[in-house]
Parts: sequence; C-alpha cells; structure tokens
Amino acid sequence: MPILKLAIEIKADIEICFDLSRSIDLHKISTAKTNEKAVAGVTTGLIGLQDFVTWQATHFGIRQKLTSKITQFIRPEHFRDEQVNGAFQFFIHDHYFEKQGDTVIMKDVFNYKSPFGLIGKLVDRLVLENYMKKLLIERNAVIKEFAESGKWKEVLGDRK
Repeated sequence: MPILKLAIEIKADIEICFDLSRSIDLHKISTAKTNEKAVAGVTTGLIGLQDFVTWQATHFGIRQKLTSKITQFIRPEHFRDEQVNGAFQFFIHDHYFEKQGDTVIMKDVFNYKSPFGLIGKLVDRLVLENYMKKLLIERNAVIKEFAESGKWKEVLGDRK
C-alpha cells in the first residue's frame, strides 16, 4: 500500500495554514480541475473533529463520491481525515504543521489502498500514485499562495 509523504514551507501564521488546510471552500478552489463539490456533511467553512464531508468529483472521466471524516484534531499541529465511503479500500490522510521561525512546515502523509487486489497494486504503481501526488502538490501550492499573499481572508475572513 502506497504512502505519500510531502512537505512544503509556508511563510505564514500556523493558525492560518491549519485553517486553510481544513477549509471546505479552499478545497473547492484547489480542486477546480476535477470539479469537486461538497454535497453532504460540512459543505462550506471549516471542518472539525468528528465532522464529515462527502465530495463529488470526476476522476479519470468517472463521476464518483467520497466521504471522509475528521478522526483526530490537535489545533494547530495536526488533523487526520479518513475515508468512510469511497473508491479506495481505505485512506488515512494526516496533516502536520510545525512552526520554525517565521515559516510553517506543512506535511502530508497520505496512506491508502486501492481496491481490486493485484490489479489495484498495479494501478497504484502505474497511475494512481503519481495522480494523487500531483493533486496533493497542487492543493498545497494553493494553500501556500493563499497563506502568503493574504488571499486567505477571502476564505477565512479577516481574523486579526
């Protein structure tokens, strides 16, 4: 089962990075290419502990739904979302935030397993691993852009 690990440096407040990462509205912006829509659960604003969201999106030309739930939440250092229903056999996505001076190190650990046994393992290696990594990189780039530019106020409101 693949485990994707990514890290990005963001010159912003850790609270802003944490909240952007759990913002349903920012997620919609960062996944515009796959036309992701929150269709059930928390559909706007910030998702928190024990909240769930059902996403509808088109991946590989197939419209699908995926429901995930926040199962761990330690503000502003970590939260975990886990698939409840969806295309994966399972996924666990940990989001970590660490303040280092004026920089936040934001880390993703995305652990998943595709269905379909050996065929799923082959699909992981040939297609899905790179696809998922690209989606996470693009999402993190949007979080960084919003956090560093002040555009975060468009999503989170003026908090200061």
